[in-house]
Amino acid sequence: MIIKFLGAAREVTGSKHLIITRSGKRVLLDCGMFQGKGLETDAMNRDLGFEPSGIDHIILTHAHIDHSGLIPYVYKLGFRGSVICTHATRDLCAIMLADAGYIQEHDTYTFNKKRARQGLEPVEPIYTRIEALESMVLFLSVPYNRKLHVDENIKVKFTNTGHMLGSGAANIEIKENGRITRISYTGDIGRPVNRILKSPEDFPQADILITESTYGDRLHEDKTRSEEKLLKVVNETCVDKGGKLIIPSFSVGRTQEIIYSLNNFYNERRLPKVDIFVDSPLAINATNIFRLHPECFNKRILEVMETDPDPFGFNTLSYILSAEDSKKLNDITKPCIIISASGMMEAGRVKHHLAHSISNPRNTVLAVGYCSPQTLGARILRGDKRVSIHGRLYEVNADIRRIDSYSGHGDYREMLQFLGCQDTSRIIRSFIVHGEEESQKIYRKKMMENGFSSPEIPSRGDEYEI
Repeated sequence: MIIKFLGAAREVTGSKHLIITRSGKRVLLDCGMFQGKGLETDAMNRDLGFEPSGIDHIILTHAHIDHSGLIPYVYKLGFRGSVICTHATRDLCAIMLADAGYIQEHDTYTFNKKRARQGLEPVEPIYTRIEALESMVLFLSVPYNRKLHVDENIKVKFTNTGHMLGSGAANIEIKENGRITRISYTGDIGRPVNRILKSPEDFPQADILITESTYGDRLHEDKTRSEEKLLKVVNETCVDKGGKLIIPSFSVGRTQEIIYSLNNFYNERRLPKVDIFVDSPLAINATNIFRLHPECFNKRILEVMETDPDPFGFNTLSYILSAEDSKKLNDITKPCIIISASGMMEAGRVKHHLAHSISNPRNTVLAVGYCSPQTLGARILRGDKRVSIHGRLYEVNADIRRIDSYSGHGDYREMLQFLGCQDTSRIIRSFIVHGEEESQKIYRKKMMENGFSSPEIPSRGDEYEI
């Protein structure tokens, strides 16, 4: 067989890895969208590197857009195979892909107005909200740890990775010429102790390993310490300075963890009396899906739910749906907390809140997850004194803080712990994906120190015969 790496190769976005069997079956591991790459992004997303109608199956590790976001596009171009994933991943994709389609339509509409002024022809969105909804007919979901016979020669089983609701390592068995090759693709690896989700679990022994490396060069701080840090930032901003705390956060996963932490502080009567707003329709819908999947929750949150049936709601917390109500938040002068997407500060409602808040020294911007190097979030975090938001320059006078432990990605020690279930002497080849090149090189050394023999770091377009 051949494995071809078409995305998330020496970068952390656009996950797509194509397996071509000797019998000609084509199985795509994830079908992710490139994000946060400026003017290159649209062209990279349209250049798939394969013919969609020729793909037999997509095996999807989780619902994040950098892993699932081009499924409606390949559907639009003729893909009619199955998309195989867990139940929670399917439920999340139903809202996340539709939201991505809406964003494509909105961004294209704005872009076409500029093109019209230049006398240029309009362009089409990569896909629309309706096309995203239509693509959901291809989804086939299965429970964790249940082996699915995809066809007579291919089987797949998902094991929990603890990265987000429904995330799973794809453990694939491919039979060729009477011989079975076992491929394990980790997708994204979560942390051993999660505030909401069950811990990552061991996965079956692999012959071929494909593993992520987002935080391959760093360690996270302790979760308990980081929660206290969150409470400290809330008090310093909203009580001591009387300002606004803006928390750019991914709508699915990080937002629910932040809400859950604040909910616990509220129950403990440690949370100051300030209004808290979750300003993201997608986050609201995702939170409702979290409520539908308690089978993914760990024992700690289930124990909390015995006395607090809704760990994602309390009296001072409001969910904002309409754009009009979102705009009104910018008129608030009293202290408050606004949690809004996107986490990398590249799009969505949070950019409007940043534009209204980032120049005021009383305010704080708190990053709680990974930001790709090219994004607005990365520029703010590295200390740029002026940033462009919606084409206008703003002075960065607000306090800029970061808490990495709310990231859904394990650090290098936690990822190696996750891989520790494998007998490295039985792994024929291993590949490192989904990481910036420098962190991948560091992580490669750490993997070799832990018994992995010469892991390879593929570039986009590289293919390997197995």
